[in-house]
Amino acid sequence: MPGKHQHFQEPEVGCCGKYFLFSFNIVFWVLGALFLAIGLWAWGEKGVLSNISALTDLGGLDPVWLFVVVGGVMSVLGFAGCIGALRENTFLLKFFSVFLGLIFFLELTTGILAFVFKDWIRDQLNLFINNNVKAYRDDIDLQNLIDFAQEYWSCCGARGPNDWNLNIYFNCTDLNPSRERCGVPFSCCVRDPAEDVLNTQCGYDIRLKLELEQQGSIHTKGCVGQFEKWLQDNLIIVAGVFVGIALLQIFGICLAQNLVSDIKAVKANWIKHDDGYKLLK
Repeated sequence: MPGKHQHFQEPEVGCCGKYFLFSFNIVFWVLGALFLAIGLWAWGEKGVLSNISALTDLGGLDPVWLFVVVGGVMSVLGFAGCIGALRENTFLLKFFSVFLGLIFFLELTTGILAFVFKDWIRDQLNLFINNNVKAYRDDIDLQNLIDFAQEYWSCCGARGPNDWNLNIYFNCTDLNPSRERCGVPFSCCVRDPAEDVLNTQCGYDIRLKLELEQQGSIHTKGCVGQFEKWLQDNLIIVAGVFVGIALLQIFGICLAQNLVSDIKAVKANWIKHDDGYKLLK
């Protein structure tokens, strides 16, 4: 219409999305660095950093690995997302999106495989726990992790107390000179609420008794079965946590991709204006 001028809004990078992504990732980055620092400090205290071969000497899982791996992944993701958003760096933002998408895909694949191959997962979990039972006395962090799991889920061993025959200190062979022979760790014991002091010798010689006599003193159910029961009892909470994490990851990917699109639009506009300026000259 005559007398009216149409105004076209120039493309720009959305500040809300940019600084929200920056703030979210800086928290992620700091937490990742903290986890990584704790893991490296724990390895330093155990002398692992001065003797790297100690990592392969342990027959079971070193819980410190969880801190190092999770902390490392969080630090890399947090750095890419934080600096990428702040400096409007499309390479770092794309790296953040792809890396986060890959983690989401691996989580989804693991969940589907765990649902489809339940029996295989159960067998692998039994094998994993028994391997850690063998290495119970080899690492104090692993020992504390097993004790926590057995106390929390009121269980003993992978399938039952006899799994502790796999450990050289607890097996019932005649050649075993250990005082813990035919016993179980204190974390297998049924705690007496009236006890003020923890009895760490409550599991000594307990497997020399009949199974019915053991039931009053120790937990006789395996940790695999108790863990499955715990999952069933807390299915809604567990599912809610996983769905929440998945939505957070999808939101992060969408936010990063949206920021990349804004940055590309602004750059394209600059190039267009620059070409127009050259033509005018």
